[in-house]
Amino acid sequence: MSQEPAVLDEVVVTSEPENATRQEQQRDRKSKPQPRYNVILWDDPDHSYEYVVKMVKQLFRATKERGFQIAKEVDSSGRAILLTTTREHAELKRDQIHAFGKDQYITRCQGSMSATIEPIE
Repeated sequence: MSQEPAVLDEVVVTSEPENATRQEQQRDRKSKPQPRYNVILWDDPDHSYEYVVKMVKQLFRATKERGFQIAKEVDSSGRAILLTTTREHAELKRDQIHAFGKDQYITRCQGSMSATIEPIE
């Protein structure tokens, strides 16, 4: 009887693919709700209703009527919530408002309107 070395083939069977854990982790990250933030537009005397309507239409894809409602709200209460969204998106929209430029309808206007973001509690 010759002695040959024994060779064993081992098959490892798993119930999930190797990257299933990664997929589950990614799904868990995606499904966790992110904190929400309001984008708030603040009133000032150097911007017209027309400016607000134009800005809201361009930056937020709102209708002319919605832009006018926001302009009235800012004028009467001193502020208006434009959008509720994630922090990153709120920061982007705030920065777009700050970069929108001065009001061409009011000569004393020096620059864009003021906007802030606030977390929702």
